Amino acid sequence: MSDSALDLLRRIFGHTGFRGEQAQIVEHVRAGGDALVLMPTGGGKSLCYQLPALLRAGCGIVVSPLIALMQDQVEGLRQLGVRAAFLNSTLDAADAAEVERQLLAGELDLLYVAPERLLTGRFLSLLERAHAGAGIALFAIDEAHCVSQWGHDFRPEYRQLTVLHERWPDVPRIALTATADAPTRREIVERLALEDARQFVSSFDRPNLRYRIMHKDGGGLRQLLDFLAGHRGESGIVYAFSRKRVEAVAEQLQAAGVRALPYHAGMDAAARAGNQRRFLQEDGVVMVATIAFGMGIDKPDVRFVAHVDLPKSIEGYYQETGRAGRDGEPAEAWLSYGLGDVVNLRQLIQQGEAGEERKRLELRKLDALLGYCETTQCRRQALLGWFGETHPGACGNCDNCLDPPRSWDGTEAARKALSCVYRTGQRFGAGHVIDVLRGVDSDKVRQWGHERLSTWGIGRDLDERQWRSVFRQLVAAGLLEADVEHHGALRLTASSGPVLRGERTLRFRSEPAPPPRGRKGRTGAGAAAGAFELSPEARIRFDALREWRAATAREQNVPAYVIFHDSTLRAIAEHAPDDLDELARIPGIGAGKLDRYGEAVLQRLFDAA
Repeated sequence: MSDSALDLLRRIFGHTGFRGEQAQIVEHVRAGGDALVLMPTGGGKSLCYQLPALLRAGCGIVVSPLIALMQDQVEGLRQLGVRAAFLNSTLDAADAAEVERQLLAGELDLLYVAPERLLTGRFLSLLERAHAGAGIALFAIDEAHCVSQWGHDFRPEYRQLTVLHERWPDVPRIALTATADAPTRREIVERLALEDARQFVSSFDRPNLRYRIMHKDGGGLRQLLDFLAGHRGESGIVYAFSRKRVEAVAEQLQAAGVRALPYHAGMDAAARAGNQRRFLQEDGVVMVATIAFGMGIDKPDVRFVAHVDLPKSIEGYYQETGRAGRDGEPAEAWLSYGLGDVVNLRQLIQQGEAGEERKRLELRKLDALLGYCETTQCRRQALLGWFGETHPGACGNCDNCLDPPRSWDGTEAARKALSCVYRTGQRFGAGHVIDVLRGVDSDKVRQWGHERLSTWGIGRDLDERQWRSVFRQLVAAGLLEADVEHHGALRLTASSGPVLRGERTLRFRSEPAPPPRGRKGRTGAGAAAGAFELSPEARIRFDALREWRAATAREQNVPAYVIFHDSTLRAIAEHAPDDLDELARIPGIGAGKLDRYGEAVLQRLFDAA
């Protein structure tokens, strides 16, 4: 690594060294090479194009899919003293014209633009003039997985970005993403014409994330509240299946005293933007959202991501959980799900407008996610395996490792369940079939005469919760499927035959007993790891610094984390520097921020002493 790159890293970004393959990527792109970078969220992807743009002549052009994302990144760079700007629909004509003038005059280091704007004839003409004048340092294509039609964030405009290579073959390109399985990776290479690009594939592992998955009890609200009790005062995201569900969960959390806000595409645009602004700028806000609240969430101190409904795929789950703990500090990914979630998602897929090939792919991905939820192996090992990465297991930071699930011989229970589904006509959901198995004398059972079936009452040895676990695991194993055209009726698959004939045995994971109602306790990964423990004196300094940061952020109308990350404030609080030289040695404090905030930070430390 050249001295100039390392010097910039220290002087501007306040870091003493590179992480992982950052150094190799920076040098490769700086030398004019194309690159495809796969790096997990929080791994430092932005530095991989920001530093080469500063080291090369001209302005780096960054293709970014969301307005919120580019605005936050630009503001963060300006805080560091980097000459950055964006062009998007939030600018009026005069401001946009000023940014264009700066580009042509060579007064910008980085310019962020949406793919839709970049592909207009007017902007391409602007790039021609810039390239002929001050020059273009590089093209960075962020969130490159958007190019894949099989992905969860497909943006058709991304497929036209090959125009950059066609018109300016001498300008290096770097495509970056945190979420891409092997097929998506191949499609990125093909669609962006990156066959000759060097690929840098980092581990997908996020060791600071703790994964917890549980079966939904009722609507899951009590379980969610118990989980949130361990994250009081912390920022987090709660993902829900639908707009209606988002509104209901947000209202219930508010009633329970949680600072929760809703976010979904059906809200008034101003209200939605206002809620996102509060989440980004304030501490301790919980955003309840659909996946519309997705890319562009650059907030580093999100301490948890909770799913109260099943996501659509492992890729979606990985990307959404990846929004927790971007600062590298311990965070938690929590999920509750039930068989009803599977029925809802299957219905959504099968009734959608996509072609049959796409529907089959989405159903396979849903089945894979359900299998991941039901696995007894290390969650991290199973999750990374989906992305083609091996992990030895026993990570020590997931529910299956911390509290290994017990299993039991479920062969006989499975035969009873499958037989009962068949004898009731394969036209009922799990609830009714369980009533027949347990011998429940209900109106519906008598209406259909199912009390006369041979399977009536043969499952009294298991309670309703245990039977629901059996049916859920039979669906996950591909022995039963939900017929969405008949309200989620369960029906046998071809794979059920060997079990019914006694030719195959099954083992099921035991369903843990639900915790006592009202039990409270810190379950967050941060507390478990002891990551945020400060001495009483350091805690006073840390709280004082957070108050100062919040006030400063409000004055500038920017998210608090673009001033300083929590990790930087904790380091300041722990070391209590006496002067600017000592403060400059704290990780995360470059020359720009030292000049801008150094005296104010030292004064706040003095006042808190």
